Amino acid sequence: MTQSPAVRTTGRSGPVRIGERAARTLVTELARINDPKAALLVGVSPESAVLAAAIEALLPGDRLTVVPSESSDADQLREHVTAQGRWVSERVRVVDSLAEAEAAAVVIAGEVFAGTVEETRSGVEGLVKYLADGAVLSVATTATPGRTAGAAAELARQDALHGVGADLVLRNSPPLRVYRLRFTPADPATADRLAPAYRPSSVPLTRGMHIDSNGVAAAGITLGLAALARVARPSSKLWLLPALAAGPVAAFFRDPERDVPEDPSAVVASADGQVLSVQRLHDERFGDGEWLRIAVFLSVLDVHVNRAPVAGKVVDYFVADGGFVNAMKPDAEHNVAAYTVLDTARGTVVVAQRTGLIARRIVQRAPIGALLAKGERFGLIRFGSRTDVYLPADTADPLVGPGDKVVGGATVIARWR
Repeated sequence: MTQSPAVRTTGRSGPVRIGERAARTLVTELARINDPKAALLVGVSPESAVLAAAIEALLPGDRLTVVPSESSDADQLREHVTAQGRWVSERVRVVDSLAEAEAAAVVIAGEVFAGTVEETRSGVEGLVKYLADGAVLSVATTATPGRTAGAAAELARQDALHGVGADLVLRNSPPLRVYRLRFTPADPATADRLAPAYRPSSVPLTRGMHIDSNGVAAAGITLGLAALARVARPSSKLWLLPALAAGPVAAFFRDPERDVPEDPSAVVASADGQVLSVQRLHDERFGDGEWLRIAVFLSVLDVHVNRAPVAGKVVDYFVADGGFVNAMKPDAEHNVAAYTVLDTARGTVVVAQRTGLIARRIVQRAPIGALLAKGERFGLIRFGSRTDVYLPADTADPLVGPGDKVVGGATVIARWR
């Protein structure tokens, strides 16, 4: 039996199961890189859902090195890989120990971190040495308070220093938190070759329609209020009000799949809605020069999920204080707004998520350092408002005008020259 000493994956309650949804979240960085790449998967058995997800994510030019878990045998793992067929066996190499592995563009810990702070820190350090420049380490720990407090605390610290994305996977027993850590800077141009990342925050209803986790939570709250009202006043029909509201509330957070244009010169809408204005202006917060700003109003009937208009690297994020004026009015210019600044191959691009009269809550899920593919989900504004896209005016031409309807991630609103 071989050992993979870099990761401690068992706690007092024994190994933690990683289900299909959590496994897909762990391998998302592998799945989204369209270029040929080398990947390293550490600590798996033949039955591992993470191994299955990693194999499914492989492209023809990829290479995957697999290190068995402490409880697995390398020969059994090789037999399992061989049984998958020639296509898989040609791309997957099983080694006896981590020492035989080489640097990779993606390193994945195939088991959950559940040790002490010192063990977790040692485990992360043992895997970091196998990261190529700009590469990502994907690791997970339980999200259940108190169960793996040491590992959770250490990974949260690592995330604060090196995190480029984190996801909570509730549909796992127990729930897991997956961290993506990058210890060396990534080239912004790399984002042009990425597919949108898989996000467990989007709950699938059908193949083409999802509901953001915020909608699931909001619908759950309204149903809970209905249940309380029914218990408190069983003879009253008052409980029907929140019960009937659950469906429309969830619908506010619908998250449909979108076909993102492959044209590298296309800039797509960051949100669904109606174009309010297309302006050329100056804004010293984002640098010198003139900016082309395309503002889109989101009504309460529009999809509220925001998407990256171009591929790029998040280099800054800040929130500007202000009011809560109706987003269709000129004074909305001074509403509370969250600004996500992207470094791209064509220059700086900024997306502003603005609050409105009803919308008071902005969600942004792309930390500084994260790479976003064009059309990738990165946040949402609750119950409508306004989303502005700022482009360098000397390198982009607008293709929409005031009054046009646009679809986030699909409608081309501008084109690079």
